[in-house]
Amino acid sequence: MAGWFSELSPVFQALVITIFTWASTALGASFVFFTKRANQKLFDSMLAFAGGVMIAASFWSLLAPAISMAEEQGLSPAIPAAVGFILGGLFLMLVDRIIPFIDERLYFKDIKDKKAKRRTAMLVFSITLHNIPEGLAIGVAFGALSTEFTTASLSGAIALAIGIGIQNIPEGTAVSMPLRREGMSKWKSFYYGQLSGMVEPMAAVVGALAVVFIQPLLPYALSFAAGAMIFVVAKEVIPGSQEKGHVQLATMSLMIGFVVMMILDVALG
Repeated sequence: MAGWFSELSPVFQALVITIFTWASTALGASFVFFTKRANQKLFDSMLAFAGGVMIAASFWSLLAPAISMAEEQGLSPAIPAAVGFILGGLFLMLVDRIIPFIDERLYFKDIKDKKAKRRTAMLVFSITLHNIPEGLAIGVAFGALSTEFTTASLSGAIALAIGIGIQNIPEGTAVSMPLRREGMSKWKSFYYGQLSGMVEPMAAVVGALAVVFIQPLLPYALSFAAGAMIFVVAKEVIPGSQEKGHVQLATMSLMIGFVVMMILDVALG
């Protein structure tokens, strides 16, 4: 990694790297300019690939360091990992219960079909919501670099960010394409598609700052981020990639995504 980047504080490193993940979301959203309709098989395989990346990142970049850090603190290594992981899933479950009560009439007023309006509004909010734990995960990983824990590494944090950046590409497409099909202009569809990734830099800064000031909670924070990501994969990514019937393609794509992220983390870590 360039010298200028390694010399930045962990908080600014998290901010810079999540601008890359935001750009990845924008790249996926930009597909709306080049095609009228996404190839469903390609889209499902990309979504499943993203799920594999998230599963691998949850273990190698979040849970495994959390367990090692708990051991360094003299704690039972399983407790922070288990507690944080479950809390991460419960947090998103709670938010998922709140999201449907949002008044969709405030959004996408140029879409005449009320059912379509609700569907697209919930899609954007869902993916935007899911980007928050991803941003927090990156922030926590970089924030850990300012602590005394030996298991925190710049290369591991970068591997996590690269993996999340890869899986952000189909997420951007997942927002912009349906909006285009519902009648939005290409530019508006792209705007809302990339907007879903804008929360990641903000969440990353919050995560990094939290770790810098509350170091003893770091194993719990890493596990919380892992639990949130696995919740997203289990509830949204895997079902979404298979609902059109491409089960075997989605399954293999998920496994390939897992292997790619594993190789990234091991090679860089």
